[in-house]
Amino acid sequence: MLSRVQVLLISPLKQSVTKSLISLNFSTSEGLSACFRIALLQLQVGLDKAQNLANAVKEIHKAKEKGAELVALPEFFNAPYGTQYFKDYAEEIPCGPSSAAIKCAALEAGVWVVAGTMPECQRDKLYNTCTVWDSKGNLVCVHRKLHLFDIDIPGGIKFKESDVLTAGDGITSFCFKGVKIGLGVCYDLRFFEMAQLMSKDGCSMLLYPGAFNLTTGPLHWELLARARANDLQLWVALVSPARDVKAKYVAWGHSLVVNPWGKVMQKLDERPGTIIMDIDTKVVEQVRTQIPIRKQRRTDVYDTIYTTKKN
Repeated sequence: MLSRVQVLLISPLKQSVTKSLISLNFSTSEGLSACFRIALLQLQVGLDKAQNLANAVKEIHKAKEKGAELVALPEFFNAPYGTQYFKDYAEEIPCGPSSAAIKCAALEAGVWVVAGTMPECQRDKLYNTCTVWDSKGNLVCVHRKLHLFDIDIPGGIKFKESDVLTAGDGITSFCFKGVKIGLGVCYDLRFFEMAQLMSKDGCSMLLYPGAFNLTTGPLHWELLARARANDLQLWVALVSPARDVKAKYVAWGHSLVVNPWGKVMQKLDERPGTIIMDIDTKVVEQVRTQIPIRKQRRTDVYDTIYTTKKN
C-alpha cells in the first residue's frame, strides 16, 4: 500500500535540495506482454442487501461462463448509495456477509473478483472500501477510497461523503497474471497525481468502481477515463451500478473500457449489463514506444512523488 502524494515544481536554485526527495522513476513495462479477459458487471442495486449479493454472485458465475478471468463489480454493489445508508449497511472486512459471499463466489467460479466497494466499519469509523479476491477465495488487498465525494453544484447535485465516511490513506495495486493493476474508487478518478503514481509504480491498467451521477456523469465520466488512459498510456476500466431512476441517488451507468490510445473499446448504456473485454498489454508497450512521453518528461523541472514511501 502506498501513501499520500505531492507535486513538486523544481526551481534551478533549489534543484539540488528538492531532487533528493524524488526516489521513484517510472517503472517500465518493456518486455511485458500478457492477455486476460475482464468482465465489468453493471449491476442493479437496491435496498435489499441479500438480493444485491445474490445478484452479484449470479453474475460472477455468468461472467465465468463467458471466459472471464477477472470480474469487477461496481461501487456499493451490496448497498444503495447515500450517506443515510452507509452505517446501516456497513460490515467488517473480511468477516461480514458480503465478504463471505464474494469469497465463495470467487472460489466456486475460479475467478478473481474486484468487489467494487462496500461500506466498511472498523472500530468507530466507516470507509468506502474495495476488496480484491483471488480464485482460491483469498483476500488479496483492500483499497479505501482516498478522496471523499464532497461537491456542491447549484441546480445540479450536493453531496458530502465526509459527513459519514473517513478517507483512506494509501494507494493500492495488485498483480494479476503478471500485470499490475491500480485501484481507485469513483472520485479518485479526478486526481491525476494518484493515477500517475500508480503508473510510475508499473501499473498497466487502472480500475475504478464508481457511481457518477446525472450531473457529472455526462460531462466527465468518459472524459476522465480517456484522459487517464491517454496521459498515462495504459488501460482504464470504469464500472458503475446500473441506473435506478427511483433511487435517491441516481447513478449515471455507462461502464466502459478505454485502451492506452484513449479510445473507448466497449461501453454500456444506463441499464444492467456486462462488458467482456480481452486486455492485451502489448498495446501499452506499443503506445509508450511510439509516443515516448515517459522518457521525455522534464523531471529536472517537475515531478510527482510519494510523500511517504510505500511499505
